[in-house]
Amino acid sequence: MFHCVIDDELVLKPLAAEHSRPMYELVNLSRSRLSQWLPWVDSVTEHAHIKSYIKNAVKQGSENGGFTAGLWVGGEFAGVIGFHEIDWHNRSVGIGYWLGQGYCGKGYMTSACRVLIDHALLEMELNRVEIRCATGNTPSRAIPQRLGFVLEGVIREAELLPSGYVNHAVYGMLRSEWKMLR
Repeated sequence: MFHCVIDDELVLKPLAAEHSRPMYELVNLSRSRLSQWLPWVDSVTEHAHIKSYIKNAVKQGSENGGFTAGLWVGGEFAGVIGFHEIDWHNRSVGIGYWLGQGYCGKGYMTSACRVLIDHALLEMELNRVEIRCATGNTPSRAIPQRLGFVLEGVIREAELLPSGYVNHAVYGMLRSEWKMLR
């Protein structure tokens, strides 16, 4: 896992135990917005839930099965980005992300995604990166669109949220395509 300074404002740091308090506070501050799109938000009711999540993320990273980083903007915890379980046999991975209240619409997540995509496709030499977003989550969908991903299809009722089932738009980027875009 790596620590990456993207610019004067934005830094990616692998999640660590000491990040649990700022992450929990950001989830609480952003709860109403995040719970529209993320099924786990309502179940995070105490600091111990975030501590457990980070412990599992660190373990997954140490086993080379994924990667989860905190986004820090001006020294403040702003969100999370990471690789879901890496499929080493097929050389593919999905990216998941979220930003807290006040950090959306400023290009932070697009920049962070670009770094993780570079790492996955150019350094790790994976063949495919996938991003799935609820079809109604326009800001989240704008990120893979902005980065040149191909909309490969829609999975119907792919995820159960508090408001009901949502469809997922599936975006894909192949290593050969990313190299041409870079």
